[in-house]
This record gives sequence, C-alpha cells and structure tokens, in this order.
Amino acid sequence: MKPLLPSRAFSPALKLTAALAFCLLLTTAQAENWPRFRGIDGSGISSEKGFPQSWTEKDYAWHKELPGLGHSSPSIWGDNLFVTSALGEGETRYLYCLDPKTGAEKWKAETKLKKSHKHRKGSWASSTPATDGEHVYVEFADEETYLLICYDLKGNKIWERNLGSFTSQHGHGSSPMIYKNLVIATNDQQGPSSVTAFNKLTGETVWKADRAVRRTSYATPIIIDHPNTGPQLICVSGATGISSLDPETGKVNWTTGEFPMRTVSSPVYGEGLIFATCGGGGRGKLLYGVDPTGSGNIKETHIKYERSTKLPYVPTPVVYEGHLYLWGDSGVVSCVDLTTQNNVWTERIDGGYSSSPVCINGVLYCMTENGDVAMIDASPKFKSYEKISLGDPSHATVVVANGQMFFRTFKHLYCLNAKK
Repeated sequence: MKPLLPSRAFSPALKLTAALAFCLLLTTAQAENWPRFRGIDGSGISSEKGFPQSWTEKDYAWHKELPGLGHSSPSIWGDNLFVTSALGEGETRYLYCLDPKTGAEKWKAETKLKKSHKHRKGSWASSTPATDGEHVYVEFADEETYLLICYDLKGNKIWERNLGSFTSQHGHGSSPMIYKNLVIATNDQQGPSSVTAFNKLTGETVWKADRAVRRTSYATPIIIDHPNTGPQLICVSGATGISSLDPETGKVNWTTGEFPMRTVSSPVYGEGLIFATCGGGGRGKLLYGVDPTGSGNIKETHIKYERSTKLPYVPTPVVYEGHLYLWGDSGVVSCVDLTTQNNVWTERIDGGYSSSPVCINGVLYCMTENGDVAMIDASPKFKSYEKISLGDPSHATVVVANGQMFFRTFKHLYCLNAKK
C-alpha cells in the first residue's frame, strides 16, 4: 500500500474556506433532504438523530406496496418522495410521487419501453431519481432507448431526451445527478459512451464528453469541491478508471487510466481522497484512494492508497471520521484508519448485500438481499446490532430525510419516524 500524502490534512484556513464555499451551494432545505442516490453529496452520510437500532412492525409510520418491482432508492424533497418501479419485463416503467408523511400517492408517470434483459440481481427500475425541489429527473433504458425525463412536481412532463441505444451485459443502473443549472447523465456502456450535461429547465445539451468504451458502468458520479482545485465531477468506469471532469464544461482534468474490471459501486470522497472500486464475480478486486489535485494521467503520482482484498463490488464505501468502511457483497466488513492505513477490524455480518451502507448519526445501516436491515457502529470499536427483518427481498439503499427513514424492498416501501 502506498503512503498518504503528508499534506493530506489541509490547513484550518483552507478547510474553513472549502466548507464555506460548499455551503454556499446548499440551502437549509437541501441539507434536510435526500435529493439523489446516497444523499445530497453522494457520501451516504446523514447527521439526523433519533433513529433506533431496534423496532417492530407497529413502529412504522406507514407501509405501502408498490406495483411491479424495483431496486431504486427513493429521493426526497420536502413533502415529495419519488421512487421508480417496473412491470413485466421492463415494458412499463413508473415514477411515483408519494407523500413521505403518509405514503399516499400524489401522482405517477408511466413510460413505455420494450422488453429487455437484465442481470439476475438487477431490475428495470434500478436508477434513483434526482430532484432539486422544483423538478424531478429520472432515467430508464432498454437496448434501443436511453431516456432522461424531467417532470415538474405536479407530474407534468417538461422535457425528455433520448440518449440513443444502450448496449450492456446486465442492463441499466446508474442514476442522474444535479449540479447548479445542470442535470448530468453518465452513459458508460458497451456502445458509444459519454457523460452529458443538460440544461435542467429545457433539456438542451450544455456539454458532452465522449468516453472510452469497454464494459457498462453502474456507478453514479459525485461532485467534490477541493480547496485547491474547485469543483470536480468524479466519474468511474472500467475503461477510464477514476476520472475528473470540469462540471461546467466537461473538460477532463485527470484520469487514473482504466480499471482492470467492471465498476458498479459509486465513488466517495473524504479525508482529501477519492475512493472507488472495481471487481467482478460478486466481489471487489481493486480499490484506489486518489488525491484529486493532479492533471493528465495521474496513476503513478496521485494514487495514495491501494487495496486488493476484502473489498465491495456492488456496495459503495463510506468515509466517516477518518475511517474508511468497506462493506463487502458477502457481508465481510472492514474498517481502515486512513491516517495510518492500518486495518482496524474486519468482521462478517451474515447475509448477501447488493445495497450500499449509509451512515446515520454514527451507525451504518445496510439492507441484506433477503430484506433484513443490518446495523453496525461506524467506529474503530466494532459493535453490531440485531437485524430487523422486512420480509421481502431488497437491493435498495436506505434513505433518511426530514426525520424519517425509508426502507425500499422489491415490492414495498416502509417509513420509520425518528423518535423525538
């Protein structure tokens, strides 16, 4: 393993400047919402409090069955919850808008596509919607069509863009994200690939960055705001490895060069480094921790941490309070001290995992494929809690917003209120 940069810990002044700059991008409402896959910045971290580590069926605020099947997580803004589902073999896809307080349906929008294949662990509704509180954006795809659709909060379709055919081995899985006045779609597939930014109000293309082609990527990008570089759009794929683009123009800032295998989990940023994995066959095979201050091909100069054992393939890691948490697909979880790079602990949490852990007030929540909520402390001292069964399989990531926690299974949605 390579040592971390001695300068990894930024000066207090730089940290404060970066924090203030990033806060200017957020509103108070945003900080309480969950507007995209894994929360406002894709970190999967929430400071909300009051959620228990033990509860029973009677503790749910509400429970709703959703028609069809889906693996997407909800996205939430204020009194609107958005979630997708699909019927049949992908011919009918739905975007639902629910009241997060009651589960009542406000509206649903239907999209018709052709039958399409998918991985045995996938679904035709795996992409999590993104919202800015004024519109909601959703992606659906089959082999011939890749759609990005914008709706207003009353369910009216504002615009739709067809990104062309979508050639993949396992179907579509990445999610859109919003940056300022842009909605960004990653299209890393086995056919012509690109990252494209659209005007979020009109759907007009603002920029398009062509990408090298190899295997389909299922990762959702993130935006980081490094004090020395400003905002960067971080994308991962097998063909490009970890890459940084200017979110305003699409110009490539740097790349690690290709990963040896497929990318499914999304990148995360913390302690001055970007972490991303690749893998195959149900397990992660390689993780990079990358210093994002370079330019060009930075593989030999800016990869500051490498790991090739006990890694997630599908679940996205969490960086919390100086530690990296790696929740593997087979339930092997590791805690790494990022100052020393020492492995603090490795434990097995029974179950298979196709969801990603989220950290809520210092506790990691992750859904097993059987539909159990597994919980452990995000701490250098290992502590686990008894699982809570939902009784329906799940590949979706836990969501928390505005004092409520949401568990999405194949066919159901559960809401648990925080205790006052």
